[in-house]
Amino acid sequence: MAENIQIGQAASRQPAERSGRTDLAMATGFLEELMLELGGALEPSTPDPYLGMSLHLLRSHLDGRIVTPSSMVAAAGVPYATAVRRLADMQKAGLIEQRPRSKTGKSFSLHPSEEMLSVWAQLSDRILRLGRRAFVETGAPAEADYYFGGSYIDSTTLIPPPQVLQRPLRLAGGLRILVHGDPTFMVMDNLKRQFEQLVGAKINQRAFSIDRLREEAIRNAARPQSRYDLIAVDLPWVGEFVARGVLAPLDEMMEVSRLDPGDFHTAGWRAAHWMGRPYGVPAQTTPELMFYRRDLFAEAGLEPPTTTGAVLEAARALHDPRHGRYGIAWNAARGTALGHTFMMACADFGQPILDMQPIAGGYDADWLGRERPRVTIDTERGLAAAEYLMDLMDVAPPDILSMSWYERVRPYAEGKVAMAYGYTLLAPYFELDPASPANGTTGYLPHPHGPGARPVAPVGGYVLGIPANLAPDRRAEAAEALIAFTSPEAQKLYIQNGSRTSPRYSVGADPEVRRLSPIFEAVDQMSWRDELQFWPRPPIPEISEIIRICGEEFHDMLRGVVSPRQALRRAQERAEAAIP
Repeated sequence: MAENIQIGQAASRQPAERSGRTDLAMATGFLEELMLELGGALEPSTPDPYLGMSLHLLRSHLDGRIVTPSSMVAAAGVPYATAVRRLADMQKAGLIEQRPRSKTGKSFSLHPSEEMLSVWAQLSDRILRLGRRAFVETGAPAEADYYFGGSYIDSTTLIPPPQVLQRPLRLAGGLRILVHGDPTFMVMDNLKRQFEQLVGAKINQRAFSIDRLREEAIRNAARPQSRYDLIAVDLPWVGEFVARGVLAPLDEMMEVSRLDPGDFHTAGWRAAHWMGRPYGVPAQTTPELMFYRRDLFAEAGLEPPTTTGAVLEAARALHDPRHGRYGIAWNAARGTALGHTFMMACADFGQPILDMQPIAGGYDADWLGRERPRVTIDTERGLAAAEYLMDLMDVAPPDILSMSWYERVRPYAEGKVAMAYGYTLLAPYFELDPASPANGTTGYLPHPHGPGARPVAPVGGYVLGIPANLAPDRRAEAAEALIAFTSPEAQKLYIQNGSRTSPRYSVGADPEVRRLSPIFEAVDQMSWRDELQFWPRPPIPEISEIIRICGEEFHDMLRGVVSPRQALRRAQERAEAAIP
């Protein structure tokens, strides 16, 4: 497994070859610019309506923009009647398809046919080769390399906008998706109209809180047929959902290679598997990191905290309750929230909550379904993690015991705490708020580690999967939607509209994405250093119950009802009883 990881990462480091789509974007962009130059410099001149309309249609197709007959006529550059005839010629030749935009069919959009895309893909390659031969290989001066040696060549590293599917989805009632109500999925909802245009079908998206999402997914699995075509699955649920028959294995629904698995962050892609088979596609790979205020650290002469001891030292130095500022915020609400925190704190001290085989980067969580797992909560390193949480209580806000996913990041965004453990998907709360004191002043680190351990960035987030009880006649279309929603082009669009999660190496390396936030480069570096790991929350079928148990027992500990050793023993006993 370690060898496979390295092979996958090495492959991801290599510059990706230009896709046919990128070649097409470069060639059409060049021809558009050339037509403008020629039209403005040569008089008299005669526009080519076929070329003008073709370029307009292809460019809009690549950008995901709606094309109507009137916009095509306008792009022809010739009198109205002539343009209408030329447009009819192109449709008759099979170059253009039209799709209804209303139930009556009186309004429709235009799209390039598969034949047109194929012809232009070949033409684009020839245009680029001619350009390189004329302007690059002959050693022309830099000024002459504008189109092929300059701006367009630089753009080959950029991921283009999503393109319209060549064939619209055919789903009665539209595409139905069940998701979590977090910022990334809300960005998808905000872009619903654009994606409806891209996939050619109406999109119905339902969003729930994390606990209600799990309940609804399980209820849906008990129905004769699924109400959803795609469902979002929290990474720790994968084993449980496979055991309950909630998810279908992807290799039975589609050709998995179409997803380009090597482009996904290794930990996120591995976490989508159970017993070696993929059951979902990473829609969000969002590690929990340490957010810290670089400006406050600089003023206090503190170094970024890389160990748990340094976290406590910095938190004590910056903790100033009299002036409304606290050292650190984290998930301490009873139940699911604190259960996650305890497991990640154990990982900070090098302790998984189950007995797993050590491997490079941590522990092997890939084959946990082979035999009954042994719980390892009540250990000396588990005690160190519990005592660390007790120490954090002294430098936390007064309402820490009710803080969960969003509540811990809000005071950080408001400047009320100096540090916070938080998922990258929550970074928009301060990165997109110019008024936030944390805007532009936040540093990102993997979890600081305890003695004898190493840094780890516990991977969270969601995969999108296909329900096992989805009607057979909807499965192929659901697979196409899955590919579209998790593509590099779609992921980049989410980020451009406010998301701060990137499950793919190619997206995190995109220059436009890098300019939006330092978080993408930081996460990519953590991935290369093998710090992104999913073993801290092992996805066994009983994990949700164990998370709940830890969240209850250690909440009692933080309230002072029981000691750390008592909490560990009780959590160990209850967790053992939860595993049949």
